[in-house]
This record gives sequence, structure tokens and C-alpha cells, in this order.
Amino acid sequence: MTPTVKICGLSTPETLDAALEAGADMVGLVRFPRSPRHVELDAGGALAARARGRVGVVALLVDPDDDELARTLEALRPDLLQLHGRESPERVAAIRARFGVPVMKAVGIADEGDVAGLHAYAAVADRLLVDAKPPRTAGALPGGNGLSFDWRLVTGLDLGKPLMLSGGLDPANVAAALRLTRIGGVDVSSGVESAPGIKDRARIAAFVEAAKGA
Repeated sequence: MTPTVKICGLSTPETLDAALEAGADMVGLVRFPRSPRHVELDAGGALAARARGRVGVVALLVDPDDDELARTLEALRPDLLQLHGRESPERVAAIRARFGVPVMKAVGIADEGDVAGLHAYAAVADRLLVDAKPPRTAGALPGGNGLSFDWRLVTGLDLGKPLMLSGGLDPANVAAALRLTRIGGVDVSSGVESAPGIKDRARIAAFVEAAKGA
């Protein structure tokens, strides 16, 4: 089966179009002011409208309150909501129930204990994303750090829900990651950038080609 490919952190019409032209299946719009990939509501809404009906539109938020969720969902009208913070399984379930939008929960992985913790999220989320745990440094972002984890920890993982792999992926290693893990989807952000928050059209195209051909 051909893997699902998500290009995350898009912030301009030109790079969004590059993802569409390359054959990405999902595009991610980040609503997190500390991120260099953050989009304001007006810009995010315009990008979402540009992509709607052509690919899945994903809105990424980090530990949002209900007001922020409501504003983002109204402006972006995403197909999928990505929660990329420290949201508990209970919070994920509450968000899904209140807003009625499918939810993908991102979970940082560093060891087998983190993998075991995925089961609680699988019970309440529609999708799961396994990412590298962020570094314990001041100012570290919850994702998009260009760091990978030991992919052997999730090789053959089956939680009964669609699963995506993220963290340190780029055009050079995505095919190997897919072959090793046998996970059905990949999510990339910094691995297709020329600088933090600046997406590179050629790297987007190369990443999608490598992933789809794995």
C-alpha cells in the first residue's frame, strides 16, 4: 500500500502548491506562535481554502484551550485536528467529543515506556503520530526539531488506528524509515526546509517521490 504523506508547517501559497503538485496527501498548518511555521488565522484560512478538496487539511495546535480551538476550527475548517502538546487521553477525548472533528494525537517517543503509553491515546484518537521526544532544553519546540528516534521501537506497531511516523525524516532517509517500520504514513516539516520555517519546493518534491516509492 502506498504510504500517506503529510507535509507540515506550510505557510505560503507557493509552498502549499508545491506540496499539492508533488502529490502529498495531507498538508499541515501550524497554530503555535512560538513556531517559525505559525500562521495567523486569516492566512491559515486562505491556505486551507486553497487546499480544500484536493488534500486533507490538518490544523496543528499545542495544548490549546477551547477558545483557541473554536477560533482555529472556524477559520481553517480542517479535515483533521492534530494535537501536538501534552494533552492527556482525557483531554483528547473531550476535544473530539465537543468539536466533532477527527483528531490525530502526536506522542513523543524515546523509549519502550513511551510506546506503551500509545495505547491509551489509541482508545480516544482517530489517528496517532509517533514523533521524537523534544529535547529538554529551554525554548525547545514540541515538534519540528529535525530529531529522530530509534525507529525500531515502533517497527510493526499496530494499535488499530492509522499511524504516522515523524521526526528527523528527509528525502534521503524516508524510504528506509518506511521499509523498517512498515508504518502507513509519514509526516515531515523541517526535513523539507532550507531554513527554519522556509520550505523548499525541490525538497518537498523529492520527499514525496521517495516516500511514495518506498
